[in-house]
Amino acid sequence: MAVSAARCARRALRYRHQHRAGGLRSGRGAAGVPVSARRAMGTGGSGRAGLRNLRFDNLALRSLPVEPSREPGSRQVPGACFSRVRAALVEQPRLVAQSLPALRLLDLEPEGEPGWEQELAEYFSGNRQLAGSESAAHCYCGHQFGNFAGQLGDGAALYLGEVLNSKGHRWELQIKGAGPTPYSRQSDGRKVLRSSIREFLCSEAMFHLGIPTTRAGTCVTSDTKVVRDVLYDGHPIYEKCTIVLRIAPTFLRFGSFEIFKPMDESTGRKGPSCGRNDIRVQMLDYVIGIFYPEIQSAHSQNTLQRNAVFFREITKRTARLVAEWQCVGFCHGVLNTDNMSIVGLTIDYGPFGFMDRFDPDYVCNGSDNGGRYAYNRQPEICKWNLSKLAEALVPELPLEESRPIIEEEYNAEFEQHYQQKMRKKLGLLRHEKAEDEQLVSELLHVLQTSGADFTNTFRLLSEVPIPGASTLFTLEEFLGKLIEQCATLEEIKLASKPTMDPRQLSMLLALSHSNPQLFDLLGNKEGIAKELARIEHFAELQEMTTEMLLSKQKKAWTDWLQKYRSRLENEAEDVDDISEVNAERVKVMNSNNPKFILRNYIAQNAINAAENGDFSEVRRVLKLLENPYNEEVCVKEVLLQEATVEVAASSDTENSRRMPYHSKPPAWARNLLVT
Repeated sequence: MAVSAARCARRALRYRHQHRAGGLRSGRGAAGVPVSARRAMGTGGSGRAGLRNLRFDNLALRSLPVEPSREPGSRQVPGACFSRVRAALVEQPRLVAQSLPALRLLDLEPEGEPGWEQELAEYFSGNRQLAGSESAAHCYCGHQFGNFAGQLGDGAALYLGEVLNSKGHRWELQIKGAGPTPYSRQSDGRKVLRSSIREFLCSEAMFHLGIPTTRAGTCVTSDTKVVRDVLYDGHPIYEKCTIVLRIAPTFLRFGSFEIFKPMDESTGRKGPSCGRNDIRVQMLDYVIGIFYPEIQSAHSQNTLQRNAVFFREITKRTARLVAEWQCVGFCHGVLNTDNMSIVGLTIDYGPFGFMDRFDPDYVCNGSDNGGRYAYNRQPEICKWNLSKLAEALVPELPLEESRPIIEEEYNAEFEQHYQQKMRKKLGLLRHEKAEDEQLVSELLHVLQTSGADFTNTFRLLSEVPIPGASTLFTLEEFLGKLIEQCATLEEIKLASKPTMDPRQLSMLLALSHSNPQLFDLLGNKEGIAKELARIEHFAELQEMTTEMLLSKQKKAWTDWLQKYRSRLENEAEDVDDISEVNAERVKVMNSNNPKFILRNYIAQNAINAAENGDFSEVRRVLKLLENPYNEEVCVKEVLLQEATVEVAASSDTENSRRMPYHSKPPAWARNLLVT
C-alpha cells in the first residue's frame, strides 16, 4: 500500500478539503435517497458554533405532551411522550473519541482549540448542561421477539434538544448511558465501554458505507463504575460508565406509536396511553409536518390521504434500508418494533454484526436462540414490524388502507433496490438482464458452500475483467485468490456442527408422528428441518479430505466465473473502448464493495485497548471506517503503510502477529459472542 509522499499529501489535502466541505461522501450517490435520510447521511453547514453557542429549538417538547411529574424512579407514564430528566453525573469524564464529520452537522469545528476535548467530555457526559438544552426521556412501547412488551422507553438515553445548524437543518441530540429515567425499570441507565465503543464506531461506519443511520458525535468514558456480569456466568466485574452522543433528525420510532395500543391478547399488556387518540393525532401531525414536509404540503386538506402517503413512504424507506443491510452483510440483531426508525434510519446498535463467512442463517445476537433476527430473516421481520406500525396508527389510518400498502410496496421495493445494488456490486451497469437475479443467487450459494468471506470476495470480483480488457493474471491465479477467502475444512466442520441436543431432537421427531397437533404447538418445523440437514451435512464432512474440499471449491467457483464472464460480455456489446468501460465498472464496484467493515474482532481489539486506558486504537479504527471503499488510506497527512491491528486478544502467540484490518477473523474471534 506504499505510495509516494507527494501522492499521500495530495490525498490528505483532498481528505481535509472534503471534511471542510461538510464530511466525506461514500461511494454511493445521494440520488433517490429520501430527504430526511439524506440529512441523516449528510453534512453540516459552513458556519462555526462553539459548544456554548449551539442554537437549540426543542420543537419535540413543544409539540408533544411532556409528563408534569419530575419525581425520580421507574413508573408507568400515561398521557405523555416525554418525561423531563437530568443526567446523572460521572467522575472524571474524558473523551475516548470524536467524529468530526458528525460534529460538523452541528457546525462544531475544533480547529485545535485548547480544552476542546475536555469540554466535549463535560457537556456530552451530561455533567454540564448546554445553554438551551432541555433533557428528557422518550416514552415508547414495542414488540420484542414478536411479543408486545408494554411500556419500554428511553431507559438509558436522554434527549438533549434539537440544534438548528447554519443550513437550517434540524438535528436532535441524545446521550446514551446518562443514568436512570422513569423508563429504566430495574436497570441503572448506564452503558459501559464495550457497548458504547461498538455503537459509536458502527454508527459512523454505516454512514460512510452510505447506509441511512443515526450518527455518533462523541464517546466519553469516566471513573464512575457499574457492576456487569460480562459473560452471564455469575462472575460480575466493575466497568466504567461510558456515554455516546447520538445525532439524528429524530429518534422517534415505530414503538413511539405503540403507547396507544389496547390490551394485547397474548401478553395481557397495553400501552400507557391506551385510548388517547388525541395524542396519536398530535404525533402524526408532528412527524409528518416536520420530517415529511412534502407529504404534509401536498395533502394538507385530506388527513386520511396524507397518513396513507406517509405510511407508503415509510414502507418503501424501510424496504430500501434492509436491502442496503443485506448487501453489506449487516445483521442488526434486535429488530424489535422499538428499534425501527420512523424516518427510515438504522437505529440502536446493540448486538449487531457484519458477517465474515457468508451464512444466510447468521445470528449475531447470542440471546436470539430461535434465530428470529437472523440475517436472512431481516426483510420479512421488517415487513412484520410495519404491520405492527399499521395497527398502531388505527383509527387515523384504517387497516384496510395500510395493509394493502405493505403488500403493494414492500416486497417490490426491496427486490428492486436489492437487485439494483447487487448489479453495482457485480459491475453490471450497462444492461439489466432477467438472468441477473439467478446469477446473484448462484453466487450466494457458492459463497455459502465454500465458506467464503462475504466482504472480501465481493471486493475481489472487481479484478475479473470484461472479456477483451487487459488482465495481469490467469484464471488459475484468480482462483487462488478466491480460495484464500474460503473456509478450511476444519472451519466448515466447526460451523456445521449440529446445534440441537440429540435427545430433544429425537423427542420432537417422535412427537411429530405420535401427536402432530401437539408438535405443531411445541415444535419448530423449519428449525427441525434445518437441523436434520445440518446433521446430514456434518456427517458428509467427516468423510471429506482437505484435497476433496479444495477440488469442490475450485469447481464451484470455476463454474460460476464462467457464467459471470459470459454475462460481462454483454457489458462489452457495441463498445469501442472496452478498457474504458471496464475501468468505469471497476470504479463503481469498488465504491459499492467495501474494503473495510467493522468486523467483531476489530471492534474487540479497540475495546481491549480502551479498557486498558489506550484510546488510540478506537480513533485509528474510526479513521479507517471513514474510508471504507479506499485501497489506500491517508489520515492527517500520514500514510498508513500497513492498515494493521495488533491481535492482542489472542492468547496464541502464533496468532499475535499484526494483521491487516481487512483480514478474515483470527481463530480466537470465532468465540466472540455479543448479547
